[in-house]
Amino acid sequence: MIESLLKFGAETGFANLTFKEFVMIIIACVLFYLAIKKKYEPLLLLPIGFGVLLANLPLADLMEPGGLLYWLYQGVKLGIYPPLIFMGVGAMTDFGPLIANPKSVLLGAAAQFGIYVTFIGAILLGFTLQEAGSIGIIGGADGPTAIFLATKLAPHLLGPIAIAAYSYMALVPIIQPPIMRALTTKKERQVKMEQLRPVSKLEKIIFPIIVTVLTILLLPSAAALIGALMFGNLMRESGVVDRLTKTAQNELTNIVTIFLGLTVGATANAESFLSLSTIKIIVLGLIAFSIGTATGTLFGKLMHKLSGGKVNPLIGAAGVSAVPMAARVAQKVGKEENPSNFLLMHAMGPNVAGVLGSAIAAGTLLSLLG
Repeated sequence: MIESLLKFGAETGFANLTFKEFVMIIIACVLFYLAIKKKYEPLLLLPIGFGVLLANLPLADLMEPGGLLYWLYQGVKLGIYPPLIFMGVGAMTDFGPLIANPKSVLLGAAAQFGIYVTFIGAILLGFTLQEAGSIGIIGGADGPTAIFLATKLAPHLLGPIAIAAYSYMALVPIIQPPIMRALTTKKERQVKMEQLRPVSKLEKIIFPIIVTVLTILLLPSAAALIGALMFGNLMRESGVVDRLTKTAQNELTNIVTIFLGLTVGATANAESFLSLSTIKIIVLGLIAFSIGTATGTLFGKLMHKLSGGKVNPLIGAAGVSAVPMAARVAQKVGKEENPSNFLLMHAMGPNVAGVLGSAIAAGTLLSLLG
């Protein structure tokens, strides 16, 4: 009887829990705190945190062949979940502000500069070309794109890259405002912009078709992300498939988000996550995101000068593709300086351009490094 009890005790998770696994459980609890208490991207951080928790409870083996999360993870490994998320994003996104002001695509492009700077920095820190490309894409502040590229180029770094990408997306309201204020003057932040022109239904229908054709002909490696994004948007704007549009916006996106969050979090096991490489990735990710915010804002300043003071440079910071949070941050900072300011729709132009920009940047890196 005593031997049986000792054997049972030795086979419990308590007896096999290591210090590193205990640290990972604490990290999971930090993600829970950010999601539940602070409400930072709870739809993402909550499932990711629980995935981290499950992956670091000894003997559960949920990510081992045959385990529940092992099978769900195949959607990440095979590159299925990120495009499905993009389809939902497309179905929820109004590209009208970008169509009304095509110049805002330049702001979205400028905000991707952090990706390439960090790519070079990662190489200098000893990462391979493929690892550096996967780390650099964090600067786009686009979780699905970061996951998509990491699974193709550096699957062994998926855990830290995904957690860094989604954490910085969640912290957009904290990270961006100080950078935006440091690079702009009070007078620039107070600029009121003219109302955007109305965009016709025909323009909105043609836009996803043209973008799909031109982008995929130029960069076939971006086909999965761009194709899914534009298909979702075409469903929305066509107005003839409301049931499909609502499914893409709600049920499909919610189900895939649950599976994606849990399984990505579950890749962050103690042995692979608690390393010097992870610290480097988290620091490089912050640098990438900060540079993207800065270059978008600086390009906004340039457009401010070239337009004779008609463009508020704050909208440039929305060029990172954290939709719609980055646009809301631009609106909030602008309204603090001028209560009558309404920058949200102007910021949505570069914001949705940033989604396209990060997908194109991922396609470019995949084409060159894959």
